[in-house]
Amino acid sequence: MQTRVDRIVDLIDAKKGEDIQVFDLNDKEYLTDCVVLATTLGDKHTLALLDHLKEQLKPEGEHFYAVEEGEQWTVIDLDDIMVHLMVPDYRAKYNLEEFLDSLGKRESE
Repeated sequence: MQTRVDRIVDLIDAKKGEDIQVFDLNDKEYLTDCVVLATTLGDKHTLALLDHLKEQLKPEGEHFYAVEEGEQWTVIDLDDIMVHLMVPDYRAKYNLEEFLDSLGKRESE
């Protein structure tokens, strides 16, 4: 799984995603094993990052089980990995880091 997480982080970073954080929740009671959280530059950037991830990961065999698309916050369910792409205001408002930190250790990228 680490190889997949690293690939996702690299793809987000290459397209100017900011403050990328990875939360390892493998041994915690949470709906997924890992969460990748990244800040986008704005509404259109959020959607562009989603498209980029789909274009790059689907041919590599990654299955997108569900996607909640929004301009300000997009959630991608890859089964054991969940990716949250958020504009700065939403990231500050919902402060997922605090919640995820309470569940498990955090690895900053």
